Amino acid sequence: MPHDDIIGTPRGPARVDLDTPVGPARALLALGHGAGGGVDAPDLLALRDGAVAAGLVVARVTQPYRVAGRRAPAPAGHLDEAWSTVLAVLRDRCPGLPVVVGGRSSGARVACRTATAVAAAGVVALAFPLHPPGRPERSRAGELATGVPTLVVNGDRDPFGLPEPGPAVQVVVRPGERHDLRGDPAGTAALVLGWLREHGWARD
Repeated sequence: MPHDDIIGTPRGPARVDLDTPVGPARALLALGHGAGGGVDAPDLLALRDGAVAAGLVVARVTQPYRVAGRRAPAPAGHLDEAWSTVLAVLRDRCPGLPVVVGGRSSGARVACRTATAVAAAGVVALAFPLHPPGRPERSRAGELATGVPTLVVNGDRDPFGLPEPGPAVQVVVRPGERHDLRGDPAGTAALVLGWLREHGWARD
């Protein structure tokens, strides 16, 4: 049954849209949004639908700056602090479940940076922004070195770049897709669900 909740953080209130599966849950999947977007992005909604059907509790987390109505993102440290606070609450609400974190673009970066701190079992990074457009020298590749299984799904036409695979980092390239991954949200979700099943976090 879907519902939303407000969770207080040191950076202001965050909102959580929570969807729960029918029957026992296999894992908790927490998803963050892009810098100027929301948790209703097509790829996030498609992943939510598929994951709930596959036995995951899905929490879509709206950062405090977006709850407050601002589009300009908060500093990275503020994002990470708010996210980590919300994850601690969600973990308490879902005791015993493996926690997989992720999101799109900025949300993927937050999930990667905090993966160790929140004791994540895995990371799903949709449209990971490897560098600012036209600035390949400003690589954020180091953020993907989470130490836990990490799946990156990026389009081959993404102006933010295409990460390379690495230890524990699997990269799936979606032909014809740009940064918004709007061309085939269901296909993107299916790729992520396959990866979740490989790790035992989703039902067939």
